[in-house]
Amino acid sequence: MGILETRKDQIFPTLTAHQVDSARRFASGPEQRFAPGEAVFSIGAVGTPSWLVIEGEIELTRRRGLKGETSVTSYGVGQFSGEVNALAGRPSISAGRAGPDGCIAIPFDAPHLRALMIGTADLGEIVMRALILRRVELIEDAEAGTILVGAPSNPKVVGLQVFLTRAGYPNLVLDATTDAEGKALIERLGISAAELPLIVCPDGTFLRDPTELELATCLGITPSIKDGARFDVAIVGAGPAGLAAAVYAASEGLSVVVFDGRNTGGQAGASSRIENYLGFPTGISGRALAGRAFNQAIKFGAEIAVPMHVDRLDCSGKELTLEIAGGTRVISKAIVIASGASYRRPDIPNLAEFEGNGVSYWASPIEARLCAGEEVALVGGGNSAGQAIVFLAPQVRKLHLFVRRPLEQTMSSYLIERIAALPNVELHVGSEVVGLEGDASSGLSAATFRNRTDGSTHRCNLHHLFLFIGADPNTGWLHDCVDIDGKGFVVTGNGPLPLEASLPGVFAIGDVRATSTKRVAAAVGEGAAVVSQIHAMLASQATKEQP
Repeated sequence: MGILETRKDQIFPTLTAHQVDSARRFASGPEQRFAPGEAVFSIGAVGTPSWLVIEGEIELTRRRGLKGETSVTSYGVGQFSGEVNALAGRPSISAGRAGPDGCIAIPFDAPHLRALMIGTADLGEIVMRALILRRVELIEDAEAGTILVGAPSNPKVVGLQVFLTRAGYPNLVLDATTDAEGKALIERLGISAAELPLIVCPDGTFLRDPTELELATCLGITPSIKDGARFDVAIVGAGPAGLAAAVYAASEGLSVVVFDGRNTGGQAGASSRIENYLGFPTGISGRALAGRAFNQAIKFGAEIAVPMHVDRLDCSGKELTLEIAGGTRVISKAIVIASGASYRRPDIPNLAEFEGNGVSYWASPIEARLCAGEEVALVGGGNSAGQAIVFLAPQVRKLHLFVRRPLEQTMSSYLIERIAALPNVELHVGSEVVGLEGDASSGLSAATFRNRTDGSTHRCNLHHLFLFIGADPNTGWLHDCVDIDGKGFVVTGNGPLPLEASLPGVFAIGDVRATSTKRVAAAVGEGAAVVSQIHAMLASQATKEQP
């Protein structure tokens, strides 16, 4: 049973007359009348307001795969349109037309919708819950989102699907060789194999073999940042630390922008289940945690720019400046380094050939589907590795776990106990991966592992290898503007503010900071703490500027 059947009243709440009167105070314009059948909003329209119906109804439609628009539901008196995209002013995934008797509705654009949520706690909770649940329902209705046409196991298809899934966008893969609709579309458009995957965006736009940035632009995920834009706080990295800093800074009235070259959530966003994070006794997936943090940040008005890569921090002038890919420059009073760490790669010459083509650095439901029922290997003994093992093992025939040291030295005890209870996990202590076999067309076919003690090797025939061998700090973009230690982590705390780096106005939080505790809870704590230190820095600057 889907969420639409179980929580329909929360997905489509009806406001009371008193609540409607309260909401009117936050409207972005006067109520508008629409004639029967007139378009109220369309799929792909940017900045579509959320509409509160006063009279009549709005009929909602969506694209369903390649079939065109179909009816979904209707909003009656006291109900409002929109989902999470309405909070950020991003393109609408659905379309709405006035019902057979027309309608009168009140508009709430993104800033006014956020003001309503902040200004009226009870009403804001109803609206926020509904917008989030509608996005969840959209994800369940995969055909309503982006269509990817290509081979489901193709690295490009997998990469784009992972990107969309982590961004919380509904998506559906049609096999270009077996699905009748997919094959017909490719033939009709004359798409060659080199142009796959073919992407069909919710507004009907076609993309041929796009990059993540091109796909994000088509969907309106990436905001338009003007050259020379100014912010109070610019955060580089949208993991738990960066998102926490964004929530606290934006909620306290600071203008905030967050950049990330991939997606929200960081490495934690790829975790199948985090079970030791305070307040979630049954655990929560990294994607769900990141999604909630993202919604909080945009609720308070933070700008989340993904996938948007920061090329460098420019500290040569009087003002702190970030140079964004494409040449855009952003100026900020404070810079927060929350760029985390990138997955560490073993020194194997042909590794890049198999990345996304048999070798993965995370274990999402997409990878689990691809290796279901097979024999797989996982390298790594940290908590992230443990979470991946617990998630993957029930879905595969056998899982070989290769670690350098005993698990007791690197992994939480609750994960060790759970792994020990899995009958199809075979542990190999003191081993490391040293070789990969296969080709570009068929992907990985085997991996060779070496015992670090006696040098003996062990070859496994397998098509899926998961690497969880740690991470290296993402600090290359800093260009010697701040001090880093011998391992590349940012040094903080040499001045009066514990999280401030060697350059005034620049702070570091989370995994990228030297001596930090590599835990989600610690990263979130630093994200909150850094905002109070930014306030102290800004207050000190204001005092110095007084005549």
